[in-house]
Amino acid sequence: MIEEGLPIWETGHWLGLSSLDGDVRTDVCVIGLGGSGLTCIEELTQLGVRVIGIDAGMVGGGAAGRNGGFLLAGSADFYHHAVTRNGRQRALATYHATLTEIDRMIADYPGIVRRRGSLRIADSAGELADCRAQLRAMETDGLPAEWYHGPEGEGLLFPMDGVFQPLERCRRQAQRLIDAGVRLCEGTLATRIASGRVITPRGTIACESIVVAVDGRLEAVLPELAERVRTARLQMLATAP
Repeated sequence: MIEEGLPIWETGHWLGLSSLDGDVRTDVCVIGLGGSGLTCIEELTQLGVRVIGIDAGMVGGGAAGRNGGFLLAGSADFYHHAVTRNGRQRALATYHATLTEIDRMIADYPGIVRRRGSLRIADSAGELADCRAQLRAMETDGLPAEWYHGPEGEGLLFPMDGVFQPLERCRRQAQRLIDAGVRLCEGTLATRIASGRVITPRGTIACESIVVAVDGRLEAVLPELAERVRTARLQMLATAP
């Protein structure tokens, strides 16, 4: 049974991190220890920048560790629609870049990424026609796709897509940063963000730059955005991870 409030991906092996206690100084403070925040910290660290990362909850405890675990190449648009919207050169470059990123994730996180492919299943004659148009465009540009007919229905198979364990990926990335000497703090709420300072319940972080890398509740972290930003939840149903 899954404990209420925990991501379905939770394995119970994460020991947790301490919260910030006391005042500190650094170059950059990153607020949010999900996929975006951790990747930002990793990139900055590789550039020689001193970084502290904080999260009000736990590593990957928000959307980053609760998503469906899909690794789908390309953009949100079906490929032929992306060509129409963005032009062939940009759409093709985007598709290749995402395939490369899936390759990198497989290499960086062995054991949690599986390249099983994904399906686009049509449920109408119009969607079948659109699948055929997508397949023609992808075959023309040498992208991996094939026609599919199986128990799920009829449509397209994208054999190079994958699935992964998103919460474990965040925690492995966090542990890699900790091993490199980066300070990460869970249970550390940013109560106020000011110029060059992040105030938390038990200490202040003085820094030159602040990166806010949160998905939901951005308006709570930055109240000045409350009139322009509204957090919305996306629901999904799944039979199992």
